[in-house]
Amino acid sequence: MNDPSRKEEPVAHPDPRDVHPDAAAIQQELDKLRRARAAVARVVVGQDAVIDQLFIGLLCGGHVLVEGAPGLGKTLLVRTIGDVCGLVFSRIQFTPDLMPADITGTIALLHDDHGRTTTQFQKGPIFAQMVLTDEINRATPKTQSALLEAMQERTVTVSGKAYELPEPFFVLATQNPIEMEGTYVLPEAQIDRFFFKVRIPFPSEDVLDRILALTTEGDELHVEKALEPSDILRLQAIVREVPVADHVRRALARFVRSTQPGLGSEDADVERYVRFGVSPRGAQALLLAAKAHALLDGRYAVAFDDLTAMAEPALRHRFQLNYEAEAKGLELEPLLTRLLGEAIEASRA
Repeated sequence: MNDPSRKEEPVAHPDPRDVHPDAAAIQQELDKLRRARAAVARVVVGQDAVIDQLFIGLLCGGHVLVEGAPGLGKTLLVRTIGDVCGLVFSRIQFTPDLMPADITGTIALLHDDHGRTTTQFQKGPIFAQMVLTDEINRATPKTQSALLEAMQERTVTVSGKAYELPEPFFVLATQNPIEMEGTYVLPEAQIDRFFFKVRIPFPSEDVLDRILALTTEGDELHVEKALEPSDILRLQAIVREVPVADHVRRALARFVRSTQPGLGSEDADVERYVRFGVSPRGAQALLLAAKAHALLDGRYAVAFDDLTAMAEPALRHRFQLNYEAEAKGLELEPLLTRLLGEAIEASRA
């Protein structure tokens, strides 16, 4: 039982230089990362939160589903991050007639100098380090399944043979939330493979004014490479090493249980309005994202604020309300935020 007269000591977040033997190397990698973020922000203005979320997805080795109206700079954002990070970039425009071989590649017949016929695998555009799949929901489920294997297994299977994809491997898929005619709804299994679902907001008046000035006056902006693929692989390893206190992890476990209807949840809204709650994979994604968020903030320990900051992009596509909630116009983000806040407060009690 807690003593009410006892004042709670503030939680100290250790500095990487104090707790890690390779602190100097970590600091060098973080400095490169900050320069990369700043370089992207000079080209894609007014979208700092979105840029951070994409970098966190990259640091965690996860794929990102980007949702936004046409003309908000989704392709520019992805291409700029690829250039700054020194990643091999490819873009696939998804259409209803796109076939799996158009993504993965195919076996081609070739003739050598002596007239003999040989077969050789011709790699498709999926063999890149950063792959932009534009309007993913316009392709058929058969084509989407080919992308799903690449995302999950990091391999491509053609004619019974598996081909390894390059590292790091990062898929950013876009979908237009406005125009749904001629599209195929992504299955829940595929949506769950995306580490984040990022929404690009419409820019404010001031940001729009800056965009117009940058893009219609003077020369086109060019970015310099600030990272190498090897740097990203090292940063991914560093993120995994960020420690998590027991009470923080326990709060996350309590929160995930509270989102599940039918498991004795004490929350009436969950029992009435939630179709399915956050999965263990969602909990893993949120905790890993919280580690990367803490590291980006210069801390070498996960705090409750990191969980709160990463909850919406990590879980908005893994938490679904039922038809009654949709009919009433309820939104899932406020419910997610409230449930997480209650779990955190219970851990602090």
